Amino acid sequence: MEESEYESVLCVKPEVHVYRIPPRATNRGYRAAEWQLDQPSWSGRLRITAKGQVAYIKLEDRTSGELFAQAPVDQFPGTAVESVTDSSRYFVIRIEDGNGRRAFIGIGFGDRGDAFDFNVALQDHFKWVRQQCEFAKQAQNPDQGPKLDLGFKEGQTIKLNIANMKKKEGAAGSPRARPASTGGLSLLPPPPGGKSSILIPPPVEQLSGGGSLVQTAVAPSSVGGATMSWPQPKPATTATTDIWGDFTKSTGSTSSQTQPGTGWVQF
Repeated sequence: MEESEYESVLCVKPEVHVYRIPPRATNRGYRAAEWQLDQPSWSGRLRITAKGQVAYIKLEDRTSGELFAQAPVDQFPGTAVESVTDSSRYFVIRIEDGNGRRAFIGIGFGDRGDAFDFNVALQDHFKWVRQQCEFAKQAQNPDQGPKLDLGFKEGQTIKLNIANMKKKEGAAGSPRARPASTGGLSLLPPPPGGKSSILIPPPVEQLSGGGSLVQTAVAPSSVGGATMSWPQPKPATTATTDIWGDFTKSTGSTSSQTQPGTGWVQF
């Protein structure tokens, strides 16, 4: 079964009125004021369906769905559906039966929105039909379609501003250069928060003139808020003084020994 044989529903309106219309005397069109609008001949449901390229306006019973009449539409706007000249809620449609008989009847909607939807549904369907016909023609003759000419015409020029492009690229892509120090070495920034911690090395021990060790006073340093002091060396023990004392004693005893004794004979 081909795709065109499937029937699709385009629009459904629950209430529509059918009127008997007099023959059209002139070519000015139909007027709804000439109908008996307060005495419709029939009232029911309206459905618009599509099967292939043809749309069908079907008038059906509200309860049972029995078909009252239908109007095949092969072109819109056309003779199958016409609008009246004095209102936007009334139309004249051409109904047909299976035996080839035709008749023109008037239909009307109580709401202008329903009449607008009825009109738009038919317009959208036949717009789709025209597009399908154009696609089929292009598929059969692809070389006959309009070609896109992107070439320069004679005497046509184009101007490119490259300077602005370079400025934009430089501003967006290149990072800002960090200023260098005068000495050629870049200094690192201080750590965030807290006080800077500086450790002072312990002082070198020095000997005083008297032979005792002298320790220079060192101020305690703070690291991260905690006070820290260097260990102090122990004072010199008595062994050092004893060593120097023995040396002094030995020197004194030697000088005393060099004196001549009373029992020695001198030459």
